[in-house]
Amino acid sequence: MKSEVAIIGAGISGLCVAFFLKRAGVPLVVFEAEEEVGGTMRSRRIGGYLVELGPNSALETTPLFQDLIAAVGLTQERVYANEAAKNRYILRDGALHPLPMSPLAFVRSRLWSWRGKLRVLAEPFHGRATVEESVADFVRRRLGPEFLDYAINPFVAGIYAGDPERLSVRFAFPRVYALEERYGGLILGLLRGARERRRRPEASRLVARLFSFREGMGALPRALAATLGDALRLGTRATSIRRIGTAFEIACERDGHRDVLRAERVVVATPAYAAAALVESLAPETARALRGIVYPPVSVVILGYRETAIGRPLDGFGFLVPAREGRRILGTIWNSAIFPDRAPQGSATLTTFVGGMRQPELARLSDEELIGLVIEDLRAIMRLRGDPEFAYVARWERAIPQYELGYGEILAALEHAERSIPGLYFCANYRDGIAVGDCVKNAHEIARRILQGDGGAP
Repeated sequence: MKSEVAIIGAGISGLCVAFFLKRAGVPLVVFEAEEEVGGTMRSRRIGGYLVELGPNSALETTPLFQDLIAAVGLTQERVYANEAAKNRYILRDGALHPLPMSPLAFVRSRLWSWRGKLRVLAEPFHGRATVEESVADFVRRRLGPEFLDYAINPFVAGIYAGDPERLSVRFAFPRVYALEERYGGLILGLLRGARERRRRPEASRLVARLFSFREGMGALPRALAATLGDALRLGTRATSIRRIGTAFEIACERDGHRDVLRAERVVVATPAYAAAALVESLAPETARALRGIVYPPVSVVILGYRETAIGRPLDGFGFLVPAREGRRILGTIWNSAIFPDRAPQGSATLTTFVGGMRQPELARLSDEELIGLVIEDLRAIMRLRGDPEFAYVARWERAIPQYELGYGEILAALEHAERSIPGLYFCANYRDGIAVGDCVKNAHEIARRILQGDGGAP
């Protein structure tokens, strides 16, 4: 068999590359080892509850979303978050405090002490770093330890399920890093960069609208897959990639049967650990770098409660838990407060995350133990009464790639492989951002490079 482009992996990155190329008329094939597309972006409707196994929503940060959603026929299925979803809470001393969204709210907030607030206001008087810093070191230097403990630590746990002491601020939060590099500080950067941000086609994460679909985020990969027809091969695992002249030979397996496909170009759109095995013989140094990417385990516990059993209003997106609070959960999303039809009438869906870099051992507990610890913590934090009427556990043994200190070396290895092996591309959430919008933008860029005949790294 032969195709112009082979794409390995049908998560959101691989599916978007395939969609953009197919729309341009490029012959292609997509291999997916699982029998379902989407990677971690999967949704289930169970007993009237909408269960999100991975991302619960996305920020409309790029105009590509509008084009993509319209092209796959999901415009009428898209739903935007309720206004209340702008409210976010942080746990401190056992109580939920709203995250302030304005300077006046910051001054009035009880989330930080007056000393902590004054330390934040002194941020413009701190200079640039001279070495690569962790997120924790960067925040301690610019904003102080209290802001790290009760803003950034839970924020990092909510996005990466990560440890701010290990993540690189330059690569995990490049926009924040760029404010210091370009303007000398965060507050100055936010003020002076406002005009420039308004000129960009992409929306800032501060103002971008939050959206999902009536049947959950899994609707997007399913719709993308439907446009591919028989070019999509589910349950087919690619096992190796070899260079044959100027083309590639991809070995694959399905139901014990082996096959080989030749392609002019290959896009590796699998998680890093799977990508490493694929390119081992082709680019051993790159394979070694890919194996160095850490993925912590995360378990997702979805509970359904009658609204009358919840002892506080669900008036926001949910809450995050700082490590200093000593709880066993990372945070909880109040799905029913964000989007419609997430639970039966009179009930509410609560999605809680356990494990990550903070407490990886907890993610590996039994379903019964996970449900029990989540209920115990939520009873204390949200004053839940009784037992849930619905419970579901999803597990991701290797959940989210961690952009740790030294990550630049990993990215350099990927770029070196693309330059030295024309026609080879890497496109996944371990590169240039883990958000859904980042994956869509990166997939569009890979498709553009292929269409323009760019065989190497940018």
